[in-house]
Amino acid sequence: MSASGINIMTKTAKKKGSYRKYISIMWLLALLPPAAIIILVAAVNAEKFGKLPTFEELENQKSALASEVISSDNVILGKYYIQNRSNIHFKELADNTVKALEATEDVRFYQHSGVDLRGLARVFFKTVILQQQSSGGGSTITQQLAKNLFPRENESGLKLVIRKIKEWIIAVRLERNYTKPEIMAMYLNTVEFGHNSFGIKSAAKTFFNKIPSQLHTEESAMLIGMLQAPSRYSPVRNPENAKNRRNTVLSQMSKYNFITQSAYDSLSKLPIKLNFKAEDHNEGLAPYFRETLRLELTKWCSEHKKADGSTYNLYRDGLRIYTTIDSRMQEYAEEALKEHLTALQKTFDEHWKGRVPWAQHPEVIEEGIKRSARYASLKADGLSEAEIKENFNTKIPMTVFSWHGDIDTVMSPLDSLKYYKRFLQSGVMSMEPQTGFVRAWVGGNNYRFFKYDHVKAGRRQVGSTFKPFLYTLAMQEGYSPCFKVPNVKVSIPIPGQPDWTPSNSDGKYGGMLTLKEALAESVNVISAYLMKEFGPSAVIQIARKMGITSPIDEVPSICLGTPDVSLFEMCGAYCTFANKGVWTEPIYITRIEDKNGLVLQEFVPRKVEAISEETAYLMIKLMQGVVEKGTGARLRFRYGLNNPIAGKTGTTQNQSDGWFMGITPNLVTGVWTGCEDRSVHFRTTYLGQGANTALPLWAIYMKKLYADKDLNIYQGDFEKPEHPVSIETDCSKYEQNQQQKSNTGFGSDL
Repeated sequence: MSASGINIMTKTAKKKGSYRKYISIMWLLALLPPAAIIILVAAVNAEKFGKLPTFEELENQKSALASEVISSDNVILGKYYIQNRSNIHFKELADNTVKALEATEDVRFYQHSGVDLRGLARVFFKTVILQQQSSGGGSTITQQLAKNLFPRENESGLKLVIRKIKEWIIAVRLERNYTKPEIMAMYLNTVEFGHNSFGIKSAAKTFFNKIPSQLHTEESAMLIGMLQAPSRYSPVRNPENAKNRRNTVLSQMSKYNFITQSAYDSLSKLPIKLNFKAEDHNEGLAPYFRETLRLELTKWCSEHKKADGSTYNLYRDGLRIYTTIDSRMQEYAEEALKEHLTALQKTFDEHWKGRVPWAQHPEVIEEGIKRSARYASLKADGLSEAEIKENFNTKIPMTVFSWHGDIDTVMSPLDSLKYYKRFLQSGVMSMEPQTGFVRAWVGGNNYRFFKYDHVKAGRRQVGSTFKPFLYTLAMQEGYSPCFKVPNVKVSIPIPGQPDWTPSNSDGKYGGMLTLKEALAESVNVISAYLMKEFGPSAVIQIARKMGITSPIDEVPSICLGTPDVSLFEMCGAYCTFANKGVWTEPIYITRIEDKNGLVLQEFVPRKVEAISEETAYLMIKLMQGVVEKGTGARLRFRYGLNNPIAGKTGTTQNQSDGWFMGITPNLVTGVWTGCEDRSVHFRTTYLGQGANTALPLWAIYMKKLYADKDLNIYQGDFEKPEHPVSIETDCSKYEQNQQQKSNTGFGSDL
């Protein structure tokens, strides 16, 4: 072979060698990335780059869950939370919500196993190679759930790649351990919608005041559209952006045949209609009750441990607190308070027009300043008294309360303090005597502006509502409601002090009064007569048996209601009369469950046989006289309440406090009314008595209850004792019996 031939063969061999080399390099370049990815995925899965969540951690995600306060009729009264999040199950979702999410976020959700390779390829080709910005994301709903459950930090480069791979692995594990519907629900429980709404349940409530199953298609589309950017697509802050985004979601639903084109055409033209109300602890039903409950539950959580040994967290652990409050009765009580006090406040303002209610007690304002949070804050900042005074006299923009709506104004803090001192306050509590269940709890006028609870936290002088404890003792000792006492002043000796001689509030004396008449008209000298008979110690013992725990001085004046007692205690005590002499502890929690529905504790009331069934019945008869012919008679002639009612009004010195305790067979409701400071009050008994300041609220409330036939509030008579009553309650028969005994020489008994 010639030299030229050899050269040609050598060159050909070199070309083939180079070609093979290029082919090898190309194959190497083509296979190296997938191999690297496979090795990297294997390393991540083997936890070479950090720990992956275990199955137990997947089962027990760390998302903060709001604890819910639930009424007896299954209405959520409120929540305690760091994040306003409540979980739901897939069956609670509207179908249109599910379709909107699929169409917008992951249309192949039911075809992949957590990671959508087709979607990743689409994103790689269109976004990376073709540089198209509108190609969409490659993350599936399951991957997004993985990211939400185990949030990533601000990472870049290799760390970001590793984090993304971890999310793929977590997504696959989620798919292995949960069904598709469970994953869908879990995702919608973890996402944020803005305005402190986390999860679809909170969002539906916040934006539309609905539960998720009630959402319409356009409402679901709006909420799902918000997930991309809650602030940018907020219907509150950016309504036009929200509408455009909603229509994009509707378009996707039409594209994938979840809705028809004609449905899209009509729905996309609709305006966004919200029923927006951001969750606020100051708003909603029973805010005073919820705050009282919060304090007690915080203590409960500190004393109860989870399986891992840590104590429960009210704001993170998703507890479900089932209460005895009936949301309908609660709403009626709040409405009644507003209706009554709106009118009464107008009367009060006219009564004091051109005058200063605390003119005789200027210290009220100075004390109010020093008790205020503003004063404490300024003092803590090191300001002098002169600087604090200047601050209190400097006008600033503020919002103040009124019964006709909040008022935006410019006012000095001192003037605002004086403004609020003029407001009458009320507390209302309603409970079932047989069960002890508290059905309604209104602690004040408006929780945003008046934080103090007048049901349990507040204690005020109870006035004549204390007298039934004294009369209970008399009935227990065998006195008849028809027993007559002279209507004259009684003096009771007090060691080391002048005799105590009370007067009747109306200044009228003379004649004989039955105990029933005396209680009906709240005659003070008859109470003094009974107190002289039995003494303070025996009366206090009766009150204690009936659930009164507040301090009571052992002095005769307690018979006129000088002790400071809470409305909570008074309602519990009066229930003893309706419950045949058995005091039942007022309760407002029936059970507490964890986030999975496991019952952690159930609550039952304590019961004490405080007085006999006969004594309780006699007291009911006595207090029915208050309503029939006494200080509570306006229930009949003004409010038209003709069903069996027992009750007692109460008015304290200078009309500082007005009370009414009303009893029906299956419901006892107490009302207190007064100003924050006892020195601020009506000047006349006619306006300031409990029959005018408290009783009307009770009447308005009860009329609302009776009008609601779904509540089925019992309006029948009180049940008589099982055994015949040994004491005559018919006063005409009692008189005849007494006369006969007198004629036969046997004398009279009680």
